[in-house]
Amino acid sequence: MANKTVDFEEIKKMIIECANVSTEIRPDSVLKTDLGFDSIYAVEMILELEEHFGIKIEINEMDTMMTVADVVSIVEKKLRG
Repeated sequence: MANKTVDFEEIKKMIIECANVSTEIRPDSVLKTDLGFDSIYAVEMILELEEHFGIKIEINEMDTMMTVADVVSIVEKKLRG
């Protein structure tokens, strides 16, 4: 399993790159409504997270990622094993 730690700023940067977001990103930002995420952006983000952190995110987990904090939480959980 990967030995990386999760940094909010790192996740934030990935979100900005995946969705070309220009609004403020906070932990409580809702991906779909606040940041304009659609399914393509979500898949791009998941692929980027998987590659960057060396983890695998399942489809059902993707459905639970409503906020940026949810994304951080799932990545942290995956890294802990």
